[in-house]
Amino acid sequence: MIILIGGSSHVGKTFLAQKLLEKLHYPYLSLDHLKMMFIRGRLTDLTVEDDYEMRYFLWPYAAELIKTAIENEQNMIVEGCYIPSEWREQFTEEYLKDIKCFFITMSEDYLRNNFDSVKSNGSVIENRMEEEVDLERLINCSKEFKKEAEENNIPVIDITDHYDINEIIEKALEIIDIGEGHE
Repeated sequence: MIILIGGSSHVGKTFLAQKLLEKLHYPYLSLDHLKMMFIRGRLTDLTVEDDYEMRYFLWPYAAELIKTAIENEQNMIVEGCYIPSEWREQFTEEYLKDIKCFFITMSEDYLRNNFDSVKSNGSVIENRMEEEVDLERLINCSKEFKKEAEENNIPVIDITDHYDINEIIEKALEIIDIGEGHE
């Protein structure tokens, strides 16, 4: 099974992927790492600031990697803000039966009331480069991901009043249809 975790920046995609790796023993790929491979290898003129363009540049490569994993009957978690809402278009029905996707978003109220915590947890799994985190950008991105998910029938885990990783794991397992007892 392939698990796709999409959503905007700073919502906990990488943290959830790490927790699912520990629980399910599925390896995960951060699309941020793939992005940096292309940038550092000078395989694209896009930069770390070109998030929207990077999504559509990276996705065809990620999709081929996913197809290869499915063909080899391998499980994998792929996470990142570079999963487009129209991700299904890259796959035939034969592949789609082995892929589960959901997005994580945070409500405007949650972001406004917990912005300092959201910023401080940005490097809980990987060391992010120093960056200025813009609250309004996070709010707009999260709203856009939620809207795109709804338009494309992608389940959403929407963090609205508190952040509890165990609750998020439980919701993710429900979406991907793996019971809590799976080890």
